[in-house]
Amino acid sequence: MRVLGIDPVQRLVLPRVLASTVVAALLNGAVCAIGLIGGFFFSVYLQNVTAGAYASGITLLVGLPELLLSEVKAALFGMIAGLIACYRGLAVVGGPRSVGEAVNETVVFSFVALFLVNMLLTSVGVALSGN
Repeated sequence: MRVLGIDPVQRLVLPRVLASTVVAALLNGAVCAIGLIGGFFFSVYLQNVTAGAYASGITLLVGLPELLLSEVKAALFGMIAGLIACYRGLAVVGGPRSVGEAVNETVVFSFVALFLVNMLLTSVGVALSGN
């Protein structure tokens, strides 16, 4: 690509990292909404809890800071996983065996990085919320 005068980072990496960031954030929003709605239906229709009791009880457990923290985490997770995958994909040298090794390394590196980022962001979120 460089021979053709095309920057691989701008042409390949940037769209993939942006897409993984946006998709992770949107998926997290959908999961949070489905979880809250599903919890409502489960509580009201299967556990015979009143809708008002569910609404007042859910605010004790889940608030806007928790939802915002989950969105920030999801976006960062998507960005980090996308960056690691793109870096390992562009750094492959060799044949098909090297591609397989790069995929395995991507999974391991992403898992470790996301674990560390999750620990850091959770501790910051707990410290900021005062719990």
